[in-house]
Amino acid sequence: MEDERENTNSYVFDPESAAEMARLINQERQLTQAMGGVFTEVPNVAELRNVLDVACGPGGWTLDVAFAYPQIEVAGIDISRTMIDYANARARTQQLTNASFGVMDITQPLDFSDGAFDMVNARFLFAALHRDAWEPFLQECTRILRPGGILRLTEPLDIGLSNSPALERLSTLLYRGLWRAGYSFSADGNSVGMTQVLPRFLRKAGYEQVSLRGYGLDSSADTDNWADGYRNAQVAYQQLMPLLIKAGGASQEEVEQLYQRMQIEMHDSNYSCIWHYESVTGRKPDA
Repeated sequence: MEDERENTNSYVFDPESAAEMARLINQERQLTQAMGGVFTEVPNVAELRNVLDVACGPGGWTLDVAFAYPQIEVAGIDISRTMIDYANARARTQQLTNASFGVMDITQPLDFSDGAFDMVNARFLFAALHRDAWEPFLQECTRILRPGGILRLTEPLDIGLSNSPALERLSTLLYRGLWRAGYSFSADGNSVGMTQVLPRFLRKAGYEQVSLRGYGLDSSADTDNWADGYRNAQVAYQQLMPLLIKAGGASQEEVEQLYQRMQIEMHDSNYSCIWHYESVTGRKPDA
């Protein structure tokens, strides 16, 4: 297997892109709605006082927590200055003084003291962390959690299963591209390859009460989610074309043709798509 990393910023998208920020704003909202709220799997929410959202992007989940739970101090960190500036502006506009945001690289030691948080939340890091960065990252999460604190990781099982042949082919190229670039724990590069290893990672790190919960987001043609799903795919695959081409198995011309066909097929009245993802939650043992 070949590892094709090229730069220090490990996020596969452009973190300073306005188009990427808009995509993430919609994606954050859809994910939280499909999960039934911000703390669906979290026991004893009343005990939370300090919460960290890792790779928070434009801050949607962080701000939702701050609004719904004014007694909680919630912080968001991200590698993107653009995302963090936007999130801070939203917090000021909404007068959410219990929300704060800062630029931080999650592949490096986190600038927080030991036991600073009651909960650490992270969603969709599969496109941000190389496979050899996951265990050091989890060690940092464990360090900054207080004894009895909660770690929740939400990752996709797929990029959406659909009846669009072009979208399915692009998804296959994306899985392969991520795998060759050093992401995912897929055995062969034919899947996202994340959710199967996370429970074991948490148990290995000493977490207790490790639990799983699955979700499905329907963005078929006859749903309210279709427009956001279409825009997500349109923006994401446009940015990912270099990665897809590098994955092998398709030329630049073929990838561009697939991209055009995907957009046509997603407009078909019979278009069907469900995106599956899973949360893994664990409790740090008491001291």
